[in-house]
Amino acid sequence: MSTPHPTTGPAVGCPVTGAFGATAALYGPDLDGMTMPALYEELRRAHGPVAPVSVAPGIDAWLVLGHRELLRLTREEQDFSHDPRRWGLLREGRVPADAPILPMVGWRPALLFADGQQHRRMRTAVSDALAGINGHELRRSVRATAEAVIAGFAAHGEADLVSAYARLLPMRVIAGLLGLDDRTGGELVEAVAGLVSASSVARDASRRMGAILHGLIEEKRRTRGDDIVSALLHHPAQLTDEEVLHNLVVMFVAGNQTTVNWIATTLRILLCDPALRSSLSGGHLSVDDALDVVLWRFPPTQNFPARYATRDMTFGGQDVRAGDMLILGLAAANADPEVLPDDGTPVVGNRSHLAFGAGPHTCPAQDPARLITRTAVDTIRHRLPDLELSVPESELKWVNSPWSKGLGTLPVRFTSPQLPQGPVPSRTAEAPAPAWPHRNTARPQPRPH
Repeated sequence: MSTPHPTTGPAVGCPVTGAFGATAALYGPDLDGMTMPALYEELRRAHGPVAPVSVAPGIDAWLVLGHRELLRLTREEQDFSHDPRRWGLLREGRVPADAPILPMVGWRPALLFADGQQHRRMRTAVSDALAGINGHELRRSVRATAEAVIAGFAAHGEADLVSAYARLLPMRVIAGLLGLDDRTGGELVEAVAGLVSASSVARDASRRMGAILHGLIEEKRRTRGDDIVSALLHHPAQLTDEEVLHNLVVMFVAGNQTTVNWIATTLRILLCDPALRSSLSGGHLSVDDALDVVLWRFPPTQNFPARYATRDMTFGGQDVRAGDMLILGLAAANADPEVLPDDGTPVVGNRSHLAFGAGPHTCPAQDPARLITRTAVDTIRHRLPDLELSVPESELKWVNSPWSKGLGTLPVRFTSPQLPQGPVPSRTAEAPAPAWPHRNTARPQPRPH
């Protein structure tokens, strides 16, 4: 799967003159996972915990870099709304209809774009649908699917772990959770990649994604299944079909892309950091410890849109006006020297990172995402124990996006696959979709918000 890259735009960090004065561009052909951390620290030195940036040509926003400030941004809905209809530039007609970021930040009837009671109603439905996943079945499904995927390339002695594993595995698992077949799941992943690229193809990608999910909802209205879509459609919150569709968009965009990046980045760190790999192999660190190191240092989502100021205020030393867009700088906040130890190294086992956000809108899918990622990493470590990079780390390719720090490639080689004895069954026989509440003894209860 190829991820489109913007064809024009300034280099990352190049100043652009906009409504906030000189701003740093978070878009352009030089935007990648290697340059972004340095940019955040440059912005922090120049502006403090809140910095002016440009997220697309002519579209300015504030990037929240401070850990303390980001906690306030996520917790105080009275000052920072999720509803993009409050966005000043949009209300004033200054956002072009074809703006590449609009499919990501434009209003949808989904929990990500709602405040207060409306958010709680939709979040209850989404949380209950996710709580209905049988964790034991999901773990078994991920492991079986991972082993089948590994068996598919094991004989070659080499592979690109992004395209052949990190993208393929979550797609198959999440397609099963949604009740999709592999082909349609792959088409949905392609559409999501176009959407988050913030490039000229984002609008068409959004339309393709909507068409796939609309067809899925119609099918599940006719025939209820054991899947997330059916759980949302028949939840007591009584979501409309449109609300179900757009909440699925939010869940799939956030869940799939985050899990892909988390798996790929964890594998990269284990391949490139001998000390961490040795600690894991020697039992000094668990896989979960390694996953948390990644969430601190290289969160799967770098920047997350968006909040909108409800009033004029001074925030992080900046004069923020009502209607201004504020971007959640998750990676930058995790690196805030105000919250890290003196040597800048996150404490192992410390989960106060902001990789999944904070406040009422904390990601509701982080538990299944962790289970999928942990199982994926653990399985490939045991099946390909002599895995190593086949190119220098400096030659790795990155996805070009203002939102994600994702690897584009992770080429590896290996010589001694340790595959299960006997033939690997097909995915249908070996890795069925995870069980839903009717197979469990207790019905999931609404969670407090």
